[in-house]
Amino acid sequence: MDLPPWTVRWCRDHLGAEPVEQLYHARHMSEVLGLRLADRRAVVIKARPDQLGREATCVEVQRILATQGFPCAAPLTGVTVHDGVAIHAEQWRPDGETHVGDDPATARRFAVLLADLVTLAADIEVGGSAPGAVAPPLPNPEWVRWDHNDEPGPWPRIPYFEERLPGRTLPYGVEQTARRIRERMTRSRLPRVLGHVDWESQNLRWHGTRPWAVHDWDSLAWMPEAAIAGAASGAFASVGQPTLAPLASSEAFLDAYQRARRPFTAEEMEVAWAASLWLPLHNARAEVLMEKPPVAITALREQTAERLRRAGA
Repeated sequence: MDLPPWTVRWCRDHLGAEPVEQLYHARHMSEVLGLRLADRRAVVIKARPDQLGREATCVEVQRILATQGFPCAAPLTGVTVHDGVAIHAEQWRPDGETHVGDDPATARRFAVLLADLVTLAADIEVGGSAPGAVAPPLPNPEWVRWDHNDEPGPWPRIPYFEERLPGRTLPYGVEQTARRIRERMTRSRLPRVLGHVDWESQNLRWHGTRPWAVHDWDSLAWMPEAAIAGAASGAFASVGQPTLAPLASSEAFLDAYQRARRPFTAEEMEVAWAASLWLPLHNARAEVLMEKPPVAITALREQTAERLRRAGA
């Protein structure tokens, strides 16, 4: 097995058994290892750069939701930090199908599941001193971090982007639109809630129409509910390279979400439509800097004007 050097000792210290077989390995923004241990248990180990306690909140919220029956792997340990890397273990929860589609029916199915998550998470006390309270999972993930008030420009600083910036130019309108969306989002004073902001097809697994597993709990955020639903309404269809859903499917998503949760105010609807644009703007920037096909860029050319209008931006 080709394992990170800390893995064997970490498993022995925190799970009571050493790994004997590697079942899965993926590396993107975090490293994910599926392992079989010497006592025959199958587990998942997740490791990612420490963000000053944010990971502990994400894992604790995941644990609470799993206990309440939400479809996700239950954490087996808390978070420990080793050489600047935050590590925890959770259940091995394989299988399930990915529902691929950008149609309104898929949008509605994904919206109802997100509403279920936000409803359950609403009972978790955030930022308080009562037993069981969690700290806000801040900073929010970089692809929805329009509230980076300590940095100039429309984008938060992303080190692996910055090193690719010299000599590269974004398509006309991308940065200007990002400034308009950021201005619209930052002037909102809506209350914040817990929610998942990488609500993409590739992170959800199903058994038929029954949800089986929601993955990527590093993507928990603390922001207005309308922004959480809006971001998902644009991103839900993404598999592999991110895309922007058709306008009618975003409409279906937001309608189904409100039916499952509550009606949005006029301001919340503007915030939702604004948030639906921020992710494809982030992804368009990535397409240029990472030299990828212009998937988000093409969708933005077709949809930006109408989404801006609905956002009041």
